[in-house]
Amino acid sequence: MEELVIRDADVVDGSGGPSYRADVVVDGGRIVSIVQEAAAAGCQRPKARRELDAEGLVLSPGFIDMHAHSDLALLRDPDHSAKAAQGVTLEVLGQDGLSYAPADDRTLAGVRRAITGWNGDGDDLDIGWRSVGAYLDRLDFGFEGRGIAVNAAYLVPQGTVRALVVGWEDRAATPEELERMRRLVAEGMEQGAVGMSSGLTYTPGMYAEDAELTELCRVVASYGGYYCPHHRSYGAGALEAYAEMVALTREAGCALHLAHATMNFGVNKGRAPELLALLDDALAAGADISLDTYPYTPGSTTLAALLPSWASEGGPAETLRRLADPETAERVRHHLEVVGADGCHGVPVEWDTIEISGVTNPALADCVGRTVRQSADLRGETPWTAAHRLLVEDRLGSTILQHVGHEENVRAIMRHPVHTGGSDGILQGSKPHPRAYGTFPRYLGRYVRELGVLSLEECVAHLTARPAARLRLPDRGLVREGYRADLVLFDPATVAAGSTFEHPRTLPTGIPYVLVDGRFVIEDGRRTDVLAGRAVRRTP
Repeated sequence: MEELVIRDADVVDGSGGPSYRADVVVDGGRIVSIVQEAAAAGCQRPKARRELDAEGLVLSPGFIDMHAHSDLALLRDPDHSAKAAQGVTLEVLGQDGLSYAPADDRTLAGVRRAITGWNGDGDDLDIGWRSVGAYLDRLDFGFEGRGIAVNAAYLVPQGTVRALVVGWEDRAATPEELERMRRLVAEGMEQGAVGMSSGLTYTPGMYAEDAELTELCRVVASYGGYYCPHHRSYGAGALEAYAEMVALTREAGCALHLAHATMNFGVNKGRAPELLALLDDALAAGADISLDTYPYTPGSTTLAALLPSWASEGGPAETLRRLADPETAERVRHHLEVVGADGCHGVPVEWDTIEISGVTNPALADCVGRTVRQSADLRGETPWTAAHRLLVEDRLGSTILQHVGHEENVRAIMRHPVHTGGSDGILQGSKPHPRAYGTFPRYLGRYVRELGVLSLEECVAHLTARPAARLRLPDRGLVREGYRADLVLFDPATVAAGSTFEHPRTLPTGIPYVLVDGRFVIEDGRRTDVLAGRAVRRTP
């Protein structure tokens, strides 16, 4: 007898087609049968060792977070309710060009310092891996061989590859260095990565010229992977930056997935239709493009990410050395406040839009929840003095919320047919962006039920089948017989994000059941002790 039958569910299967009522039978981690309209048909209903009454609940595929920063969190926290409670059953890691493999000891030390604000410094973990394959093996092992909370896929981080081969300097790679980078990307793909990411406003990835990126994308394309760039600007020059990525990947013959595809800052208010027209033209010409967004207007990154690229050349230690020099620090201020630093997307910084969301130095905790300008006013200092103090005393570890988005742009982009969901969730800091805990229920609650921006069926497709197709996963993303039983049961009348900017770690409501590989990780609205997640490797 099979393990589980989910009775009388309203199945929204991920295809975008209309929902239907069915009994769904799960066994051995897969969906083994779907009996539609079982009660009304009067047929012999399927039986199993356990029966779950799903009356009034929607059954959908598990949600796929196409842009996650859980690279260490999945190994640090077996509970990981931040994602499991949202119905996320798969996260894509290695984002924005910086993660922990491939690396050597020197490179790993620099990367850990550079992205402390995203993932913590990692001192609480034994980071024993150095290759992509070894990192994926570590995810498989999880906690004492039992696994991790949810599944995870990985992108080869181009910035880390560049740091390993070229270093943190702003210069072109030599032919020999480029060939070594090509080999490292190929090895990462062979070991199971699904593509490559870049952070082209972060060092050292931003120092790569288009010709270098194109060559690496050719390697990714040869393995059927995709390129996921955080491109060179989301502010001044955003459209040009999007066009650059489209042209680059078309030249390389590589699929393109645009990370957190927003149009931010005052210069881009109301300009989402221009971006979508650019993408539509490329799609009509045969380009393979998708994108992800989170359903919020503010962004989130590190305070150090706003610095001009020249100030970050050489890595974190060199950045701090420059900030300690008064003359150089004044040049940094001028670029930030007057010129518009490339790290701030070419737009002069507005300190009243920069809210501190987390610090690593406890002595700076009173800054969290305040904008840089508010912190400055409390101390009777200029905003740059306050920002400079945070950068130096927190050793570049401070995270921020950047209140620079536009609701009309968010809504327009999420309607596009190639859109998928990605939280860009940073789990560090005492006041993280609520998107880390609320992205997927917010889509279903606010943008489907309350605002009607998307139909329920279309929204579920955006969060399940479309990302599964981008990842080339042959047995995930749909409620289909033979598919993996990564499933979510939610109440369409009550599902909602609990997280807010004031209380960002509040769990969602209306998602009572989540299954990973046919096992309940959320049951009756509570996290179980099940660790059914594993590394999901590239499908050859």
